[in-house]
Amino acid sequence: MTVLQALDRYYTRMAERGEAEAPGFSREKIGFCLTLSPDGDVVDILDLRDHSSRKPQPRLMEVPAAVKRTVAIVPNRLWDKSAYVLGRTAGPGRRTAEEHEAFKALHRDLLANSDDPGLLALARFLDRWDPANLDALSHGADLLDANLVFRLGSEHAYLHQRDAARRLIAVADGPAGGATVCLVTGLPANAARLHPSIKGVAGAQSSGAALVSFNLDAFTSYGKVQGANAPVGEAVAFRYGAALNRMLDRGSRNRLARPIGDATVVFWADTSEAVGEAQAAAAEDWFGQMFAPAPADDQEAAKLRDALDAVAAGRAVAEIVPSVVAGTRFHVLGLAPNAARLSVRYWLDDTFESFAQRLARHHANLRLEPLPRGWGGAPSIARLLVRTTALQEKYENVPPLLAGEVARAVLGGGRYPRTWLAAAITRLRAGDDPATGWHAAAIRACLVRDQTGDIPVSLAKDDPHAAYQLGRLFAALETAQRLALGPVNASIRDRYFGAASATPAGVFPLLLRGAQNHMGKLRKERKDGWIEREIAEIVERLPPALPRSLKLEAQGRFAIGYYHQRQAQFAGRPTLQAAVEAEAGDNEEIGDDV
Repeated sequence: MTVLQALDRYYTRMAERGEAEAPGFSREKIGFCLTLSPDGDVVDILDLRDHSSRKPQPRLMEVPAAVKRTVAIVPNRLWDKSAYVLGRTAGPGRRTAEEHEAFKALHRDLLANSDDPGLLALARFLDRWDPANLDALSHGADLLDANLVFRLGSEHAYLHQRDAARRLIAVADGPAGGATVCLVTGLPANAARLHPSIKGVAGAQSSGAALVSFNLDAFTSYGKVQGANAPVGEAVAFRYGAALNRMLDRGSRNRLARPIGDATVVFWADTSEAVGEAQAAAAEDWFGQMFAPAPADDQEAAKLRDALDAVAAGRAVAEIVPSVVAGTRFHVLGLAPNAARLSVRYWLDDTFESFAQRLARHHANLRLEPLPRGWGGAPSIARLLVRTTALQEKYENVPPLLAGEVARAVLGGGRYPRTWLAAAITRLRAGDDPATGWHAAAIRACLVRDQTGDIPVSLAKDDPHAAYQLGRLFAALETAQRLALGPVNASIRDRYFGAASATPAGVFPLLLRGAQNHMGKLRKERKDGWIEREIAEIVERLPPALPRSLKLEAQGRFAIGYYHQRQAQFAGRPTLQAAVEAEAGDNEEIGDDV
């Protein structure tokens, strides 16, 4: 199923819930309503904005569909911004007079044969309105550049909601025809010349961007103009635009709260004879829960982990999420900004069970014991990436292409991109703290899915790989330094972690000589002899000649061995663990997926 076909079907779900916009309408940000008398005088100004925040925000309202504007002067029907409606703007207003005249001319023709009292009041208002009258109105300054609608007297309905207005709009939109074949439905239809603007994609133009467009000769074929190059019926274009815009609303349950890289992600389920609205909503809720911020409650986090572990172990998804019907079709769409257009970063279409199993497999690949600090229940893809690849752990620094590839691998079940493994190791060499465990978890996932051999979940003292044992040794040497010297300005981890993981033969002899001094000091003080025994045990497992260099995968094993050793050696020594965490500050927590 294509993106547009799936969105067209979702519009049907919206209609059944009573949330669908009527054909010919769209939801726009409206600031004020002008209340008119039957004679066309402005008798009141209604402030429709939301004042709950510091800056009043306009209200989303269903109005006649917004026209597409580039440089041309094109007015909207029965609503518009102040330049068109009132002939006034807060800016220089070089074209304001022409915009106001265009609004009046459009409505002069549109309302010419109407006998509806509300529409007649609007026609009279436009005939007698003088832009200079704005200064006498309440909220005069606030009206500038705001979108305005109308109503008649004390009626609650707005003019564009009146039956007469809806009939005019339907006539203006024109009848359905059969000039071409719609590529979405396969039925005769009038092709949409311009496709709807899609709003709500992070980083895209606030006025909206096109998912389908042709604006240069290089994109066209056989002399066709605009939408004729890929004909989609006007009704279908409206439906898919309305459905996608609704899912992209801030706060929508069909949208991930935080983008993955530069991609804003929406997801939805299909209904069918076997799958009702409640079952489809349950699938969406479970999927969204897996990508929600980490639960603050440990019990809730444990429930998420247990659910994913159960699916990964082979239990039927219906047992874990009993309200979901087997075979429910599920869709995931990632959209990224691209100038005035949108790029489809990924489009995934499969059964809900398949997505749940892939997500469970992903978290099984990440599994480490003990859990990394701040892990929560099931960390989202965005949170994983910001902790393992982003400079200064800022979401805007996550490489966008990498984020798209990782998301596709998680949800599609393919191999993780090798660039994720490289990025996680690069961040460790650049100074990220390997003791948090986040990098080790990401590295383990990449190695497990690449089938590079057995990758231990917890400390494996008998692991045969030299790189893993070298990581253990580095953690033990770091602890010996800390026990002997206490807090230092630059530990061996700060100075040598990157070099030790890449070229161990050139670094470890130096570190072992330094460790002799540290252990000699501990012997004199007759304390912490356990660390010397730990180091000796690890050294016995190393080959006679240390590797001159380690490949990328081996550097990953080094990081995993370091994490396992560092965590295991604190077992039974809570005082030592608390001291080390206090020294490090233990402040890795960052803003979560909000």
